[in-house]
Amino acid sequence: MLGRILFAWMKGSKLDCDAKQWRLFADGLNDLAIFMEILAPAFPACFTLIVCISGFFKCIVGVAGGATRAALTMHQARRDNMADVSAKDGSQETLVNLAGLLVSLLLIPLVADRLQLTYALYSLFTALHLYANYRAVRAVCMETLNRARLRLALHHFLCQGWVPTPTHVNPQEPLLPEFQRHLGIILGAPLHMLVSSVAEFQQACKGNSRSYLIALNRKAGTVAVALARGTNSVDTIQACAHALLLEALLCQTLPLGAVEGEMLQELQRQLRGAPDRETWAVLTETHQLLDRFFPQFLSGLVSAGWVTDRNLLGAEEWRLDWTPKDKKVL
Repeated sequence: MLGRILFAWMKGSKLDCDAKQWRLFADGLNDLAIFMEILAPAFPACFTLIVCISGFFKCIVGVAGGATRAALTMHQARRDNMADVSAKDGSQETLVNLAGLLVSLLLIPLVADRLQLTYALYSLFTALHLYANYRAVRAVCMETLNRARLRLALHHFLCQGWVPTPTHVNPQEPLLPEFQRHLGIILGAPLHMLVSSVAEFQQACKGNSRSYLIALNRKAGTVAVALARGTNSVDTIQACAHALLLEALLCQTLPLGAVEGEMLQELQRQLRGAPDRETWAVLTETHQLLDRFFPQFLSGLVSAGWVTDRNLLGAEEWRLDWTPKDKKVL
């Protein structure tokens, strides 16, 4: 019970953003929990510990599996018929469970007191189960932008000059842990994560679009983005795209033929070689660069079929207001 509560507290806000990855994670963890239960009788001294860990894993599976099922059901309810989709999904699961029950009645007499055959059949069925779930999750095509899909779309736009469609990006979305270097992006960060002095705050305000502030910590490998109060979905997409642009400049190699290729190459050289005190000046230039090509990128997203009026970028709840209330516009 405590494991269920802790997991929901730590990862609950991420389940919507990466529903496909967490769905596959839940399937794999469930198979691992079942394997531990099968293995437990072979280790009588550790039986209780193994069963308890298995139960802990199943609690996590219950949270992750149930939450991601709801997210995927909402995606599949194309006619706002979520109840209909849920009912048919339940009927489909009942049919599969019935078939599994009938097969188990045939297999149990064969595997009784034959551990090697039990482990062999379990390995075979688990491999089939994981492969089927991987193919099922990979077949889901989501039009809402999360960080992985926005990263792929932005990189493709920078390299090719056009925005790929959801059917082009979704098959490339990572479903397993990646070993590529990525910056830690904190979207919707509190002010103290961006600046530590008034001077740094003034530098952060230079050249921004008044919808977000951004700060780069190269030593920690993080980008902190503070969102303004009243920020809409498009502003959030632009803020996250700016953070992903910094990630591309620091961690990836961009071709000379890219959009704003010469400017990107120059900013990449400056950003990688500039001392920390000059980072703010480079950030101002990247902001100006993003302002030039983001309208084209946004129109490309809409034309390609991406949803921009809502997103799954996982922004935190912090919102700032740094515009003076007594400022007069002439």
